[in-house]
Parts: sequence; C-alpha cells; structure tokens
Amino acid sequence: MVTHPQLTLRDVRARAVLVPMRLPLATSGGTISIAPLALVDLVTEEGVTGSTYLFCYTPLALKPVVQMITDLGPFLAGVPVAPVEIDRKLQRLFRLLGAKGVAGMALAGIDMAAWDALARAAGLPLARLLGGEARRIPAYNSNGLGIVGAVRAGDEAVRLAEGFRAIKVRLGYADATADVEVVRAIRREIGDGVLLMSDYNQSLSVAEACVRVAALAGEGVHWVEEPTLADDFAGHAAIRAKAAIPIQMGENWWGPREMAKCLDAGASDLCMPDAMKIGGVTGWLRAAALAEAAAIPASSHLFPEVSAHLLAVSPTGHWLEYVDWADPILQEPMRIEDGHAVIADAPGTGIAWDEDAVKRHLVA
Repeated sequence: MVTHPQLTLRDVRARAVLVPMRLPLATSGGTISIAPLALVDLVTEEGVTGSTYLFCYTPLALKPVVQMITDLGPFLAGVPVAPVEIDRKLQRLFRLLGAKGVAGMALAGIDMAAWDALARAAGLPLARLLGGEARRIPAYNSNGLGIVGAVRAGDEAVRLAEGFRAIKVRLGYADATADVEVVRAIRREIGDGVLLMSDYNQSLSVAEACVRVAALAGEGVHWVEEPTLADDFAGHAAIRAKAAIPIQMGENWWGPREMAKCLDAGASDLCMPDAMKIGGVTGWLRAAALAEAAAIPASSHLFPEVSAHLLAVSPTGHWLEYVDWADPILQEPMRIEDGHAVIADAPGTGIAWDEDAVKRHLVA
C-alpha cells in the first residue's frame, strides 16, 4: 500500500491564460477558437507544488474562476494536503450556495492540484499513487471536426485519424439528412477501420433527437453524445429507449450525485465524466465506483493529462477524449502512440508549465 506523504498547504495560486486552438471547434452552440485556461498551483510548506488547469469554456468565466481559487487560498492555508478532507471542508463552505459553476470548477481545480502534489511528493505517477499502473489508454481524437460541412469534415477527419483508431464529429446540422451526409463523407475518407463518435452538444429536442438517431442507425456511428439538454434525464431515457446506437452522457454532470440520478433514470448506455465538473480526482473516483456498480463503460471528457491517470484506475475504463488545447503552455505535452495516450513514468500527472509560453498568453 502506498503511504501518502505528509504535506501542509501553504497557498493556492491561479493564473488566467488565453491559448489559441490549433483547430477551432465549431459546435451547434457556437465556435471556440481560443482556450480560456485557469492554471492552478497548490503550494505546500514542504516545497512541493501540485499543478493542474481548468478549461473555462468562455473568457467571461476565466477571471471569476481565477479569483475564486485565489480567494480560497487563505481559507485553506495550514491544512494538511488530504484531498478528501479538503473536499469536505469546501463542500461545507459552499453548501448554501451550491458547488456548481464557478465554485465547482474552483473546488475541482484545488482537488486535482492537491492529488498532483501528493503524487509528486511520493515520487509516483498519479495512477500508481491511486493503486494502478502507468499504462497506455485507448484515445480518440476530439480536436476540431465541428460543424464545417461535409466536404471540409471529410478532409479534416483524415488529418484527425492520423495516429488514432477513433475520432469524434460534432453534429446538429439543419436536418437529419445533412447530419447523415457529413457522417457518410467522413466514413468515405477514413474507411471502416476508424471508430466515429458523434456529439450533438445538447442541440435537439427529444422528438428531433429520436429522428436523428434513427437516421444515423447503420451509418457506423459508435455513440451519440448528449442529443438533448444534459439535465433532461427523462428525455435522454426516452431517446435511448428507441435508439439503435448507444447514448453517451456525463460531461455535464456536476458531481457524482447528478451522475447517480442520470443512471437511475436509465438515460445513458455509456458515461464520460468530466474531471472538472465531476469534482476533480476525488469526485472521479466516486463516479468510477458508480460506473462499475452499473456495469457502464466510463470514458473521459477533456483534461487528457489528468484523465489518463483516472481511466487507468477505473474498473470500467473505456476511451480517453484527447484534445491538445493545453499543449502550448506545457513543458511536456501528452504523447500519443498507436492510438493510445501514454502515461509518463514521472511523478504526478505530468503537468508542468512552460513559463515562457505562459507569459505570452497571460491575461492581465
């Protein structure tokens, strides 16, 4: 059994950066071309620093998240770096407000940085600290391939499939016919040897989702992700009851309790918790237990550097969603080999800042 080193939290620091994305992501809800990232550093009295980042979706949320994390530093100063206890302390603090949105993001960032600090102090990759192995994790390429039309989608899919055995396309065009045309264009270009996941980004009504999912049957789509509003568990259950393609949910679950409610409603065949929204490493471990109990394959959403370690210890671990959005500000970006994410045999999660790059992208 691994013994966690004794660390004492001195401070939590956060910085805001805006990092241009190599491939802008056009979804049914709009186009994202810049990654607004909150960089989190948990500093200990023993000189060990744990680091992580948060993807804030919009620059409008970036400064509030950074400010929330910064303000929590003095509140946590002097406490042991014990993530479960820190989580309890912060959950009590936010019980009346609710630990979602900006607050939930801040709590998850602190949790992930705390686990990174423990793993660094122990001299172990996070996966090994958690009792697993630093092994290779199957990954699908989720960079780009947004709402760009059939011709461009086919060309882009070829590039995304290089070095991968699976990729993801965003759907939600004007009608089902257009969605099918895009899927067929991609399949013509990549052949049958590459899996194709799909994501509607919550863009459809329940009735329209039933039509679209039925239209995609037989088109070689591996799963359909969030066809309707993420909090409509009954709606997703209705879609799933008629679907011939697995329904995927999870990236918008705020904590394990929301996951449990979704699974109880029979809303999803698969699950993909988001390390930030599910509650960091601590929340993910609870989510992984729920997935195991329900015998549901668990994939990840974003944050591949941390998520690879978490999937390595998830009993029903499935696919890692790979995005390269943080690569420009990392010393050592995640490596992909033969369609698998490689967990480096280095202490922690492997996240370390390229400070020169951080300075170039820093938000004043």
